[in-house]
Amino acid sequence: MAFSADELRVLRRALAIALNPTPVAEEDVQDCLRLAESVDEAIAEAGRLRAFLLADLARYRDALPGTAGSYTELLQDALAAGYDPRPEDLAALRTLRGAPSGDALLRRCRALAEQSVRARLAGRAVTPGPRTRLLALPGGRAANDPDQPKRPERPAPVKEPVKPRPAPKPSEVFPPRRKPAAPPAQHSMTG
Repeated sequence: MAFSADELRVLRRALAIALNPTPVAEEDVQDCLRLAESVDEAIAEAGRLRAFLLADLARYRDALPGTAGSYTELLQDALAAGYDPRPEDLAALRTLRGAPSGDALLRRCRALAEQSVRARLAGRAVTPGPRTRLLALPGGRAANDPDQPKRPERPAPVKEPVKPRPAPKPSEVFPPRRKPAAPPAQHSMTG
């Protein structure tokens, strides 16, 4: 994500306000709200693009082996963008073992899948939660609106002890290998 010079100026002011909460001018509040809306819109657009690319990847994977070149190219782009290969990707790449790019991509995907599983087992996998909306800044719209009801303070949540998750079985992490489909019978023409 790239910011324009104006957006960086607003971001710098918002950070200064966050570090030194003082009454804020209405113009600064409006600039911060516009920037927050722009960031939310960019995040939503990135989510839509990711969903489209993953659906495209699934379509190419389902049409293998005829789409091998396009599938491997899309998969490489997805991996570069942080995609964790799924079991169906590994199975699809096993069918493309004969191609040099298929072998190399299969090794890369296996390594990434193994890293991902190890990270999840170690509890290091962080899934990004939904971004919260910017509701008000100190001295902003909510502070100047007498009709705005004040929110009651929530009590602190009670933390329950965390139970350790059991380690998954290898069969849950890596599906069993499937036998490759027999090649279609070729018909010879006799004349």
